[in-house]
Amino acid sequence: MSVLASQQNSQIQEARQWVDPLLTEVSKVVVGQKKLVHRLLTGLLCNGHVLLEGVPGLAKTLTVRTLASCIHTGFQRIQFTPDLLPADLIGTLIYNPRDGEFTTKLGPVFSNLILADEINRAPAKVQSALLEAMQERQVTIGDSTYPLPDPFLVLATQNPIEQEGTYQLPEAQLDRFMLKVNVGYPTRDEERSILDAMATSAPRLHVNPIVTPEEIIHARSVVNSIYVDDRVKDYIVDVVWASRDPAAYKLKLDGLIRYGASPRATIFLTLAAKAQAFIDGRGYVTPQDVKSIGLDVLRHRIGVSYEAEAESITSEVIVEKIFAGLPVP
Repeated sequence: MSVLASQQNSQIQEARQWVDPLLTEVSKVVVGQKKLVHRLLTGLLCNGHVLLEGVPGLAKTLTVRTLASCIHTGFQRIQFTPDLLPADLIGTLIYNPRDGEFTTKLGPVFSNLILADEINRAPAKVQSALLEAMQERQVTIGDSTYPLPDPFLVLATQNPIEQEGTYQLPEAQLDRFMLKVNVGYPTRDEERSILDAMATSAPRLHVNPIVTPEEIIHARSVVNSIYVDDRVKDYIVDVVWASRDPAAYKLKLDGLIRYGASPRATIFLTLAAKAQAFIDGRGYVTPQDVKSIGLDVLRHRIGVSYEAEAESITSEVIVEKIFAGLPVP
């Protein structure tokens, strides 16, 4: 092992000292859902927003709130409703008749971790207000622009679109989410453990803070330095390009894709793969890192055609076919 590689490995081990204790602390409250917790951790390490989708009762909100409790940082939970206004989210100008002046009242979005609960229950104008905060990490109120704190992360939950009283999120906003994680039911053994832990009028939901914002920001700089081989980079680009032009890669997906993934998918797929290597304690990215996180990065960035919908072919199926059809370096 070279001296440079040895130094990088020691940097990674030092920077990730809080990772395992954090996962252990979260597991005291959240039974199972290991993939969900790892994806939230990936978003935290990559400074990327995460969208969680699943039917009610799968511990989406509980997991986010527990993760926030394990960090020495600000946390705000915003319940999205059909009558929510942009001012309820970002703040507004309040007129003071005594002084004849306007003062700014900042909204709950000015925090570090934002739990946007049931985000798809709010109308489009609220989603547009959140868009600037997610992308630019700033908010405009009146004529002034206010920067958001660092770290700033939106962890949003939504029920499936078929549920009553929901709105389809705009494609532009979906693309701002680094990951979209489909949250499934626990296994039978996990559900038995949930019964033992939660079937009481006062379940234990207390966890201890494990990590500071400064440690997270330092870990991000280490994640950025993780090595990605040129062949792995080419593999990532091929995966994204195959979603736009599958015929060029001899994939039989003709007429199934309405639009492919954007260049933002290439960036996020690389970053997420680096985070997976960091969580595993490695200083380099493997093709398996790309494949393990690829579905969550790409599922909400590929639009399926009407023909695909008629055949019940989802974007997840298309992503799986792309990974199955491309040669692994």
